[in-house]
Amino acid sequence: MNQIQVENQVGKIVMPDNLKVGLMVAEQRKKCASGGCTEEFYGLGFGQSPFHVLPELSKALSESADKGHYSAAEGILELRKAISEFNKRHFGLDVDPSRIVIGPGTKDIINTLFGMIKGDVIIPSPSWIGYRPQIHLLNKHFHTFFLKPEHDYKIQSDEFEEFVSKLHDEQHILVLNNPHNPTGVVYTKEELENLANVCRKYNVLVLADEIYALDTYDISQFTSMGVVYPEGTFVTNGLSKDRSAGGYRLGSCILPTTSSKKLASDYKKVAATVYTNVSTPIQFAAIKAYEQNQEIEQYITITRDIHRIMGTYLSEQWDRIEGITATKPKGAFYFYADFNQLEPDLKRKNVLTSNQLGESLLSCPFHIAVVTGDACMLEPDNFGARIAFVDYNGKKTYDDYKNNKPKSLSDEIEFVKRNAPLMVRSTESLKKWIKFIKND
Repeated sequence: MNQIQVENQVGKIVMPDNLKVGLMVAEQRKKCASGGCTEEFYGLGFGQSPFHVLPELSKALSESADKGHYSAAEGILELRKAISEFNKRHFGLDVDPSRIVIGPGTKDIINTLFGMIKGDVIIPSPSWIGYRPQIHLLNKHFHTFFLKPEHDYKIQSDEFEEFVSKLHDEQHILVLNNPHNPTGVVYTKEELENLANVCRKYNVLVLADEIYALDTYDISQFTSMGVVYPEGTFVTNGLSKDRSAGGYRLGSCILPTTSSKKLASDYKKVAATVYTNVSTPIQFAAIKAYEQNQEIEQYITITRDIHRIMGTYLSEQWDRIEGITATKPKGAFYFYADFNQLEPDLKRKNVLTSNQLGESLLSCPFHIAVVTGDACMLEPDNFGARIAFVDYNGKKTYDDYKNNKPKSLSDEIEFVKRNAPLMVRSTESLKKWIKFIKND
């Protein structure tokens, strides 16, 4: 029998960061074990909420386990109503449930929209790893818009207008991730309004990936793109980040106000063709996650503040190290570290690309696992890394916060040292790596 052939576009995609980093760490552990190295590893690569699933949600799932029937491709009405009310409470979005669709995670929803909506995709860089591979698999055309550190890695409306005015006149789709993975920056309402004006002028739709919205540290400063550009924005969100239920695989999308009945019908048609429906028990359980509930609101508030404490501490520690510039996150659980000041030293050590930067940081005895290169949509000669600050026991840390809430900056520093000792020690390993890179 001949060797099985695969389509060319599969070769264009990179492995998702969770698998890639995991495999790299496993391989490095194997090498270290064979060589007698016993140095610890620092897991700053995998971006998963470290916290527990709330008992209210897991109980609701258990009680829904007998609902084994098929359900509507767009999602059950009870859940869509709950999501509508949730968005009104938290984001000021007044959405009829008929404009809400449910999918098996926002990643699948985004892929479905990429496949359905006509037009080239515009992806800001650095970026979350997931967008470009989906576009490659769909053989869809895209453009990269490079974000600049001097602008805090945010899209500037004037630069975006200059960029998009040079493209063809047909419809485009801008991916807007806010809060931003990998930098942790958050757009102001004014910045979004200016960007929306450009999008209106040039017929640009926005795919607003707002999965980290409720992880904005000062939640009063978050504005949904669906508020300022409702007629042209697809707003996606889900359970994986602020309610720590990534494995439940449940996401939602609010369709633009200008969506026709045909667009909603087309989404249902594609959903029914590809995945039939989101797991029915998961959907019924998720109603609890979207209902007004004191325990869930407290959980979101506490976990958000823990992310703020951890991210502020670690980003400041990294930013103090000579040769590295780190963003100060305002949301999510990442910051971005720029290593370009070290370029001459890196090249002298034969670290010639951003991908090789990740390999060098992970090498013995430093063992710092981060996401670099292709996984952030970086150019090969752009030495940058995404740092995820979730390497700690989430349940233990959550309980400690409830029992001993930090009341001052010194309390917060002690809180980090007490609950995230590996992350604290990762800074010392980074300093050793810097010394190694700089030595001839």
